[in-house]
Amino acid sequence: MEMMRSTAAAATGSPCTMLANAAQKRSSSGAVSLESRLLGDLTLRSAICSFERLWKPRNIALQTSGKSLRINCMKHEEQQNSKRGREREREKKHDRNGFETPYGGGFNGSMEEAGFQMSDFPDGDWLYKLDEVEEGPDSPFLDAVVKVYCTHTDPNFSLPWQKRRQYSSTGSGFMIQGRRLLTNAHCVEHHTQVKVKRRGDDTKFVANVLAIGPECDIALLSVEDENFWKGVEPLRFGSLPRLQDAVTVVGYPIGGESISVTSGVVSRIEVTSYVHGASELLGVQIDAAINAGNSGGPVFHKNGECVGIAFQSLKGVDAENIGYVIPTTVIHHFLSDYDTNGRYTGFPSMGVMWQRLENPALRTFLQMQPDQKGVLVRKVEPTSPAFHVIKEGDVLLSFDNVPVANEGTVPFRAGERISFGFLISQKFSGDTANVKLLRDGKVIDIQTTLKTPVRLVPVHIEGKLPSYLIVAGLVLTPVCNPYLESEYGADFEFDAPVKILEKARHGMAEFDDEQLIVVSQVLANDVNIGYEEITNTLVKTFNGVKIRNLKHLAHLVDTCTDDFMRFELDYCSLVVIETKVARSVTSKILADNCVPTDRSQDLMTSDAIDVQASSSQDDTPVVQENGGL
Repeated sequence: MEMMRSTAAAATGSPCTMLANAAQKRSSSGAVSLESRLLGDLTLRSAICSFERLWKPRNIALQTSGKSLRINCMKHEEQQNSKRGREREREKKHDRNGFETPYGGGFNGSMEEAGFQMSDFPDGDWLYKLDEVEEGPDSPFLDAVVKVYCTHTDPNFSLPWQKRRQYSSTGSGFMIQGRRLLTNAHCVEHHTQVKVKRRGDDTKFVANVLAIGPECDIALLSVEDENFWKGVEPLRFGSLPRLQDAVTVVGYPIGGESISVTSGVVSRIEVTSYVHGASELLGVQIDAAINAGNSGGPVFHKNGECVGIAFQSLKGVDAENIGYVIPTTVIHHFLSDYDTNGRYTGFPSMGVMWQRLENPALRTFLQMQPDQKGVLVRKVEPTSPAFHVIKEGDVLLSFDNVPVANEGTVPFRAGERISFGFLISQKFSGDTANVKLLRDGKVIDIQTTLKTPVRLVPVHIEGKLPSYLIVAGLVLTPVCNPYLESEYGADFEFDAPVKILEKARHGMAEFDDEQLIVVSQVLANDVNIGYEEITNTLVKTFNGVKIRNLKHLAHLVDTCTDDFMRFELDYCSLVVIETKVARSVTSKILADNCVPTDRSQDLMTSDAIDVQASSSQDDTPVVQENGGL
């Protein structure tokens, strides 16, 4: 702490240094003045701010304008809450009367030096003077808010045959009807253990994760212990708030252990980017503070009804007090989906990419009448039901009899409009929709079925382990957003290969099970000399056959009877390996790199077992020379 104080004083210039020295002399003489205490507080805060800027964790971000503005779901910050708390405890000091000096400053003298006379409080009665202050009861809904403790074990996408080191995080949650709890999906992602604690209680209860909705960033929990539910009323959901309505955010954010309450107003209601799920759903913007640890906590209306879940905030030099709330419309969709299907099935998609029609020449070219409005269909996903009834070049005029404007909005509430994607998000997978189209100047009515979208590059792997296949040292794996983040960091959208990013953002799957396969790395061996530098390169074909997914590639490798294995990669690269040699050295490559098997469990087939058995017989002498493994 002394080093931090001197650093802060030096940063403020020579006058501040002189004042600090003078304050130190007065302190050493036994007279702690108010000026010296204030100066100590100021210098400590300055140093602490610098410390926090240096060690500020990287966030999961959605780029909105350059690199200065980002929407942050606070996942990484929440993962560090427990660690920060332990570090701050180690930084605390104790004076001779047993008082702790807070990490943010405070007095370092004794009680007598601070002006207190201990004789005025015999037998420590001063400790209980606060109890004489009359306090009214807190709002009853605060007791339904809980603190969530989660232990995570993330997959290791760089070494997919093992997991990363275990870590802990904290968040917030709240009780709802049916003896269940709600929190954010990113609070319990890749969980190995989840515990919850009630307000004012010293017991942590083990919770079970019933469902996780990555797109809407909601998770549903349950607690079996009856003692957890005693004496607490679940929260009641309210309707969607209106602009300027007063709201209160309740949770357990960073900065303390007890419950925290912040207040603000509703600033905006519109379809919002959900960072964790990379989706577009209805969101409520508020100006109340939402910090790391608030995630999963309820947001209350002035009448005490829950109107949403705090889940992300906007950070940047041009952004202040911008937080986002998951509204009750999205929450009800999640709960209804779970109650109907017994699991989370997701939000449906229409399966089309569209363009605004605000240009008069473009509308005339499409033979639109002056009173007609709509959006232009630019592409239809091959895996969607709409692929058979909607064509590129159609003009979407209305959805379920609700007219769509040229800018892609529909009426919402009095004086408000919203993206017509909101209408789609209100439906469930398998529902039908009536769509009015303009095709070649003629209006037609069609009916299409909605289903959850098939992403060529998945946003999440939903708690599964990464798939991988090792062939002659080539580590092959499917591309997903967590893999790209593992390889290139949270800002992978700026650093990952352009061809992969283009397919991830604009590519459409031709089949429901299609995957992008890359050579993530090469485990060096004599058999792959010259290929060691290949990393994160897309695989296009194997022996001239286009690859559909990793399971398809594994089948082609296992059943290969050619003398050579030929992998055609992106950027016109070609990898050729002799088939017999590749199979004979597999066990040695695995042993040298401490890899248990040449593939993940989801790729274990009868063909794979036959190939492994034959290769183990062929390379028996080689294995014995390396320790008989």
